[in-house]
Amino acid sequence: MLKARSACLVAALWLGGALLPGVAHADAFSGLSSARPDETAATVSALAGSGAPQAGAVLQALGERHLFTTPDGGLYIRHGEACIDARTGQPVAVVPDGLKPIRLNNRIRTALAGAQAEMGLIAPQADIRLKAADALYGRHDPAMLLALDHALSVEKDRTVRTRLMQARAATILAQPPGQGAQDARLEAVRSLAAAGGLEARGILAGVARSDAEALPVRHAAQAAVSSIDWHLRAWGVLQNAFYGLSYGSVLLLAATGLAITFGVMGVINMAHGEMMMIGAYVTWMVQQGIRATIPALEPVAILVAIPVAFAVCGALGVLIERGLIRFLYGRPLETLLATWGLSLILQQAVRSIFGPTNIAVQTPAWLSGSVAVGGMDITLNRLAILVFAGLVLGGLMLVLRRTPLGLQMRAVTQNRRMAALMGIRTPRVDALAFGLGAGLAGLAGVAVSQIDNVSPNLGQSYIIDSFMVVVFGGVGNLWGTLAAAMALGMGGKVLEPTIGAVSAKIAILVLVILYIQRHPRGMFPVRGRGVES
Repeated sequence: MLKARSACLVAALWLGGALLPGVAHADAFSGLSSARPDETAATVSALAGSGAPQAGAVLQALGERHLFTTPDGGLYIRHGEACIDARTGQPVAVVPDGLKPIRLNNRIRTALAGAQAEMGLIAPQADIRLKAADALYGRHDPAMLLALDHALSVEKDRTVRTRLMQARAATILAQPPGQGAQDARLEAVRSLAAAGGLEARGILAGVARSDAEALPVRHAAQAAVSSIDWHLRAWGVLQNAFYGLSYGSVLLLAATGLAITFGVMGVINMAHGEMMMIGAYVTWMVQQGIRATIPALEPVAILVAIPVAFAVCGALGVLIERGLIRFLYGRPLETLLATWGLSLILQQAVRSIFGPTNIAVQTPAWLSGSVAVGGMDITLNRLAILVFAGLVLGGLMLVLRRTPLGLQMRAVTQNRRMAALMGIRTPRVDALAFGLGAGLAGLAGVAVSQIDNVSPNLGQSYIIDSFMVVVFGGVGNLWGTLAAAMALGMGGKVLEPTIGAVSAKIAILVLVILYIQRHPRGMFPVRGRGVES
């Protein structure tokens, strides 16, 4: 029926074109040259089922505003100086005079979208057919119902077929209630309920509110809306939990370094956040340097930045410890004020060198995009941060448990005086521990550059939460740091949609304070003589 309708329309246009003086071509494309938008829209719709070899190219050129017409009815596709006869697809040596672009209005755009989707349903590639089915699902145009039925009768791909059925269901429910059998509308409601999502919910909500709808259909639609709402809330919680995991991973990277310096040296380093900020800027500098010198390595610039940021921030941490911190041991207030002043100096230095505005760290293509899992999107960059944080934590545990430096750091953490009496050079351990903590903060800066703005104030957004993770988890205990980072990260993100970002921060802080009152050493306190004394 659709083919017959299209053929009749094309024939009518051909006859109309034959009667008009000065029209050189009377065929499936003739109506595109018409001055009447209704005729142009009708021709666009008819082209989808005309079978004309150039129909796809002509419709694409029309959508891209590259389709032109001449006073005698000629059609040409023009890209710059190149000109092609739209009917034959052959290049034209001389650009015709009097070319005028075929203008689009909303009606023509609507017809064009439907025609392209209809043509996509018969494409040999499954991904193109799936894209066309998605477009028809969003349009739910009753005029496309015959095309959907035909596509379903020949479609073999399971994914495309499922989407076509959902598009057909949406199209059936878009019709007035009296134009469809009740059984068909009930089946359409069930199909959209299984599809889920906001768009399906919107269609079903309209059916549920319609007084003209049959009562069984309305009840089924109401039940489907309730089911979709429940699933959307559940998936929303899971989505926020995933965001919380990625945020907790950044906190884990930042807090592990802080736990080492605070646990080994007892130093409250207020400049720790600036090490994160420097790590993020180092990432940007590595990316810019590779882009200018070895562009072929640009996709892996983020991987090159990881050891560079660790080395730069680690070396800077050793310099800070040797040049400032070692003169203030045993004086916690002076240390806090000195490191806070150092953080302001580092912020202003970066602001003077790179400017006060945000800089853009490019996310590589292999970390862009997302993977749909049920009703949530797993973004690849956040997933990579989760994996990266796990690898860093595993490597740090190996260093602490399997290397001489790690054993010495653990000894100093548990009892500094006893470690010194056993021959451990505690000043050297302090310098290396501070450098290791700063290097870990640099790694956190590499990670955060992929999900947050890079600016001189970057570190200030994470320093308080990092201290809270260290205290909540247990000073010097990496398992406690892991548990606290994930608990605080996920707790905040899950609460934010319900009570707001500020209230969520306050609620988390109150809960941490209440917990610390009962367990002053955190969830996983370090045991040792120095601690017990």
